[in-house]
Amino acid sequence: MAAAFGWGLLAAASLVVGALVALRFRIPPVVIGLVMGFGAGVLISAVAFDLVEEAVDTATGQTAVIAGIFTGCGAFFIGDSIVDRMGGADRKDAMGAQESGSALAIVLGTVLDGIPESLVIGLTITQSGEVGAAYLIAVFVSNLPESVSSTAGLLAGGWKRSRILWMWIAIAAVSAIASLAGYRFFESASPDVVAFVLAFAAGAVLTMLADTMMPEAFEHGGKLTGVLTTLGFVVAFSLHALE
Repeated sequence: MAAAFGWGLLAAASLVVGALVALRFRIPPVVIGLVMGFGAGVLISAVAFDLVEEAVDTATGQTAVIAGIFTGCGAFFIGDSIVDRMGGADRKDAMGAQESGSALAIVLGTVLDGIPESLVIGLTITQSGEVGAAYLIAVFVSNLPESVSSTAGLLAGGWKRSRILWMWIAIAAVSAIASLAGYRFFESASPDVVAFVLAFAAGAVLTMLADTMMPEAFEHGGKLTGVLTTLGFVVAFSLHALE
């Protein structure tokens, strides 16, 4: 149980690291966009090989996997729509659009983005006793550009540095708790339930990538973002293949 919390906290610690970097240095938007593109590629690989492939291998049939993907997609879509209406639509913007949004919505939206990834960490530990290095690295790396981009935008939007830093610390703690929940809630789950949860996370992450992360990456990074996305995918796949 402690391992689930600890690994979840470690994966989410990159949110705080990214915030500290953005608070200390002024990073050009094009660099933020390219790093976000790399992170998106890493997450796409994690979805394909650490979530969907594992779900298919675990399930007794395809129904749980397909249902999980669409349920995860729908859950994120609904949650993200609510957050957008509350004022959190520009939570990943690097140019300060958060100024016109709601602080609560920005925090809730950022938590929504990371919960599915964290749940899987705890779920993986309860199933195999350990978390895959490739998936852990994928979550850690993908969190960095999200934190850097959002922090740069929040600074430009007039947020105080201490407020930004404490926000990321709180979100990292929530992510660790989500990992612990994934361990506690699914330690006795059937194979189809495990497959459903893995696929749910995959659907939620894919929807998040298409809706919030990749548009920001291409807006600031330009066409080279596609190259960095491919590079991120290959790096994460290579780590997965080495396990």
